Amino acid sequence: MDGSVTVPMAAPADKIWNLVADVRNIGRFSPETFEAEWLDGATGPAVGARFRGHVKRNEIGPVYWTTCRVTHCEPGREFGFDVLIGDRPVNHWHYRLTPVDGGTEVTESFRLDQSLFFKLYSVLGGQLRRRRNLRDMRKTLERIKAVVEAPDG
Repeated sequence: MDGSVTVPMAAPADKIWNLVADVRNIGRFSPETFEAEWLDGATGPAVGARFRGHVKRNEIGPVYWTTCRVTHCEPGREFGFDVLIGDRPVNHWHYRLTPVDGGTEVTESFRLDQSLFFKLYSVLGGQLRRRRNLRDMRKTLERIKAVVEAPDG
């Protein structure tokens, strides 16, 4: 199961990337993940850096922490991370920033692991989760857009 949403923003890619790649900002934008912190002495984004996010599933609960590892980190272009169970990636989130006339197209995407469990999940109700993710990704990107397009943003 996977999906993506693209939102054009009238702002330079570096400005957007700086907000997205500093996971401590996530609570400002995400409907479900309301805070995050770098782990293991990391102070910012780098491939291999780990962080944890505090999630309130579907904005109502349950509430739990996820540990994540940065997989893509190219300033102004892309930022991606895996959500881990133990050391095993189970969900991949990715932001791609594409310069266009007048600003940047920002695409947020997710892709679940292709294990048998997640294949079954996808068939047996995962489409509700997919719809929720797509709606929340659009909300996240629209919130980022409001900040980077604001006169004082």
